[in-house]
Amino acid sequence: MEYFVEIAQNALMLALIITAPPVLLAMIVGLVISILQATTQIQEQTLTFVPKLVAVVVTIIVTAELLAGQLLAFSHSLFDNFAQYVK
Repeated sequence: MEYFVEIAQNALMLALIITAPPVLLAMIVGLVISILQATTQIQEQTLTFVPKLVAVVVTIIVTAELLAGQLLAFSHSLFDNFAQYVK
């Protein structure tokens, strides 16, 4: 039972680490665009979507190697310790 809790805790932390950069950057870009819209009084809904999409895609491309390495290390640890988990 303690193995399951440890695995679940590590998986949730890994999910948080992997999703943090794109989500934080999308939030920052959305805030900047919202401030820009408020100051210029442009209320176009699609104006926020495209910059956020571009920012998220660029962030994923830039951080893909680092995040994939962490995901691969987690997968290796799961498979290496599989015999202990099955007992």
